[in-house]
Amino acid sequence: MKTILTFAGASALAMAALSGTVSAQEAATVAFLMPDQASTRYEEHDFPGFKAAMDELCPDCTVIYQNANADASLQQQQFNSVIAQGAKIVVLDPVDSAAAAALVEIAHSQDVKVIAYDRPIPDVPADYYVSFDNKGIGQAIAQSLVDHLKATGVPAGSGVLQINGSPTDAAAGLIRDGIDAALDASEYKTLAEYDTPDWAPPKAQEWTAGQITRFGSEIMGIVAANDGTAGGAIAALKAAGVNPLPPVTGNDATIAALQLIISGDQYNTISKPSEIVARAAAEVAVTFLKGETPEAKTTLYNTPSELFVPAVVTKENIKAEIFDKGIQTPEEICTGEYEAPCKELGILK
Repeated sequence: MKTILTFAGASALAMAALSGTVSAQEAATVAFLMPDQASTRYEEHDFPGFKAAMDELCPDCTVIYQNANADASLQQQQFNSVIAQGAKIVVLDPVDSAAAAALVEIAHSQDVKVIAYDRPIPDVPADYYVSFDNKGIGQAIAQSLVDHLKATGVPAGSGVLQINGSPTDAAAGLIRDGIDAALDASEYKTLAEYDTPDWAPPKAQEWTAGQITRFGSEIMGIVAANDGTAGGAIAALKAAGVNPLPPVTGNDATIAALQLIISGDQYNTISKPSEIVARAAAEVAVTFLKGETPEAKTTLYNTPSELFVPAVVTKENIKAEIFDKGIQTPEEICTGEYEAPCKELGILK
């Protein structure tokens, strides 16, 4: 399979070729367009997972990978470029979910299928949508925090901060809705809430620093929508000398977040191996290439969809969910200062 890499800082990626193919006459060009490089997941997990699945299912297909680096205008240029290069399927994780509606219309006018990936496109239905259940993610991380606050005796009426994702990301809106559902039903109040531009950790850190000045010891927990914003919040807490740290949620199970959970600085994250969704996107793409209609497991924004259910990870279950399942290895995580707490948790002997 021919692969074209055009994202900034592309490095060699080792892909596993498996078995099973689409017939040669069904081979085509498929584009995989991701939104940003603030998270390492796209280069480390999503694209490798998609490429490995396409190698198996359609080895004669050409895969084009591009990353827009949080620039909606650049993503539009990339979208137009891959269509000009003959892409018949575009797997699109949009920088701006609203702006992506126009991209779907362009694709459909040229008989190109669009698979919305991770982030939905609410205004114009794509041909299919694959993702983890983002509203469920928000509700799960927030409910996990609420349960922890109650179990540790934090009194009713105490306050938490809420750090959402990018206001241009419809998936972030779904995560926010899930967080709201859990917090609104709890006995705790939201002191302040922030939508983080481009999911940028420095922005989350800056905002959190301001809230520490504003609320001080009233902050009993922080619901952060992903591990990057969680890391920014934790950095602000440490810079302000807050000790002990209030529990902080996350999402994505990045290496940095797993280390923070092991050390006790972050309370939870979400394990959602991107390769699961990447493979599902490849299977949908190949189904379209065969001229068939992929089965809808559910519907979201009038789009046939498949939504996967992730797992909440805390210090208590990190060994079982992350290491026993082979999602990460102790050698990757339990380095330096994390070696001792890994031994305490039974991750290292």
